Amino acid sequence: MKLSPAGPAAVADTTVTEYIALLRAVNVAGHKPVAMAGLRALLAELGFADPRSLLQSGNLLFRTAAQPTVRLEQQLEAKAKKLLGLETDFFVRTAEDWRALVARNPFRDEARRDPGHLVAVVLREAPRPANVSALQAAIKGRELVRGGDSHLYAVYPDGMGRSRLTNALIEKALGTRATARNWNTVLKLADLLVG
Repeated sequence: MKLSPAGPAAVADTTVTEYIALLRAVNVAGHKPVAMAGLRALLAELGFADPRSLLQSGNLLFRTAAQPTVRLEQQLEAKAKKLLGLETDFFVRTAEDWRALVARNPFRDEARRDPGHLVAVVLREAPRPANVSALQAAIKGRELVRGGDSHLYAVYPDGMGRSRLTNALIEKALGTRATARNWNTVLKLADLLVG
């Protein structure tokens, strides 16, 4: 399948790849409100094919010519700021990356028993093993954390609401930006992947 060039997002590579983009901290308790229709329009404006969204928490799917995810993150962040006045981080993964995240889940029992308390924490950069160990040592409750390539898996047996294992703590310990999705959302995104 080939895409025709569409403005500044066009690239020479004509191999089409499916991507997932996660926005950090939008539509959470009135923080950084954004309409999913606006985000789908943003994807179309960039010339991306088949723009879709899931839920109201900033989960996007689209197809475009294969390119580095960091480039897509930069494009999406710049366009969101320009078109929507939205300043937030975008975390982009290929369909292959997302399927690998699902397949490598070390908490299979928790995923089956209580997927709402299992979380995938998607990171801007791959964590250093020493930083993941430091994060694990900083946990004061019953939460469990395991490292992945550019993500973590975290179990919140008592829920996230009162947990001290917050996104801020994770980012500080790992030295990188992060956004989290519960396992139900992770699986719904995987189910929506076409290729």
